[in-house]
Amino acid sequence: MESKAASKPPHKVVIIGGGFGGLYTAKALNNKDINVTLIDKRNFHLFQPLLYQVATGTLSPADISSPLRSVLKKSKNTKVLLGEVTDIDAGQQNVIVRGEKIPYDSLIIATGAKHSYFGKDEWEEFAPGLKTVEDAIEMRRRIFTAFEAAEQEINEEKRRALLTFVVVGGGPTGVELAGAIAELAYSILKEDFRNIDTSETQVLLLEGLDRVLPPFAPELSVKAQESLQKLGVTIVTKTLVTGIEGDIVTVKQGDEIKQFAAKTVLWAAGVKASPLGKVIAEKTGTECDRAGRVIVEPDLSLKGYPNIYVIGDLAHFAHQTGKPLPGVAPVAMQEGEYVAKSIKQQIKGNTIPPFNYVDKGSLAVIGQHSAVVDLGFMKLTGFLAWLFWLLVHIYYLVEFDNKLVVMIQWVWNYFTRNRGARLITGKDLPEPVEINSQGDYYSSENEKKPVNV
Repeated sequence: MESKAASKPPHKVVIIGGGFGGLYTAKALNNKDINVTLIDKRNFHLFQPLLYQVATGTLSPADISSPLRSVLKKSKNTKVLLGEVTDIDAGQQNVIVRGEKIPYDSLIIATGAKHSYFGKDEWEEFAPGLKTVEDAIEMRRRIFTAFEAAEQEINEEKRRALLTFVVVGGGPTGVELAGAIAELAYSILKEDFRNIDTSETQVLLLEGLDRVLPPFAPELSVKAQESLQKLGVTIVTKTLVTGIEGDIVTVKQGDEIKQFAAKTVLWAAGVKASPLGKVIAEKTGTECDRAGRVIVEPDLSLKGYPNIYVIGDLAHFAHQTGKPLPGVAPVAMQEGEYVAKSIKQQIKGNTIPPFNYVDKGSLAVIGQHSAVVDLGFMKLTGFLAWLFWLLVHIYYLVEFDNKLVVMIQWVWNYFTRNRGARLITGKDLPEPVEINSQGDYYSSENEKKPVNV
C-alpha cells in the first residue's frame, strides 16, 4: 500500500521569465517532488551585463546567450515553454499563455525591466536603450553606420555631427558604452577609413547628477571619470536632457538651454518595470512604485498571496535598508535561490527567515585596461580592477561554451586591438544630418561652435 507521501502529487511551480532570477530559481528547484514550468517569450537566457560589448562590436549575440533548454537539460523535473504570459488568475492559480491556462501551486514572476524615458517614450525612436539583443544590434548598427556615413560625407558640419556620439546616463551601462565607443574611435578604427580621421570623434557622456557612477563611492567615481577622460570621453554632469528630436538634442544646465546635433544618441539613463507588473497589481491589489516595480513582502511574496513571488528587477524590496535593492544581476540571483529554498522548505512544512541580500560588491569597466571595483572591504581601480572584472564576468556566464568563447575573444582582442563583430545589419543607411540655413549644426542662445556642453 502506497503511503500518503508517495501518492501526493508533485508541487507545481511556474516561473515567468528566464533571466537571472528565473533561471537561478529553476536550477535550484531541481527536485523530483517539484514540477517546474519555465515560461519565456525568448528561448534563451541573455547575459545582460555584456550587452554593451555586442553593441560596440566586441562580442556576437550568441557569445552571451544560452538556450534555456540546453541550460536546464539536466533538470529533468523542469520543462521550458516558449510563450508570453498575458494574464494571471490568482484566485484559480492559473497563468494564461496564448489563451491556455497553466496551473500552479507556487508562482515566481521574474520578467525584469525595460529602459525608461521618464514619460518621453517618443525619444526611443531617436535614442535606443540597451536591454535586449535587438537593442544591442540596433545600437551596433547606428554606431558603425555613423562612421560609414561620415566616410562618404563631404560637408564638414554634417560629418562632424555624424562623428558626435551622445550617451545619456552616467551609470555603469553609460560609462561602459562611452568608454567602448571612445576606444573604437581613437584606437581600433583609426586605420580603417581613408576619408575621415576617427580621432576627431566626440563622445559625450551626459549625467544629471554631479558625478558619474552615482551608486559607487565618490573616490571610485573620480577614478572612473579620470579613466574616461584619458580615453577621450567628454563628461558633462549636472545636465538634463529635455528634448531629443531627430538629430537634435536639447539639454538644460542650470538655467541655460542648449541644443546640438548628434547623429547617434544612446540611452542609459533609467529603467522601468516590465508591463506584467501592472497586471499583477490589477489582479492581486498589490501596490507598485513609481517605476512600476511590485512592492513585495520580506519573503518576496505578495501581500495576501503567499504562494506568488516577485523577484529581480520587477520587485521593490525595501525591507532591508529602507531603499529598494538595485536592479543588478546578483540581486536577482540571490532572490531566485532564496525563493527556491523557501518553496522546498514549505513543502516539508517548514519556514525560513526573511530574505537578506548580501552585497558582494559593484563593478564597472572603463575601456580595455581599466575598471572600478567596490567590494566594501576593498576598492580596486585601474588594470587590477579590470582583471578582476574579467574573471567575475567569465565566472558568471552560464554555459562552459560561452565562458571559453568569450575568454578567447577577449584575449585575442587584447593583443590584436581588433573587433570582429562589427556588423551592420537590419536597415539601410540613415539620411545625413540636417543643417540649418546658416550652415550651423550647433545652436545656442549664447554661442555657436562645435559641441561643448
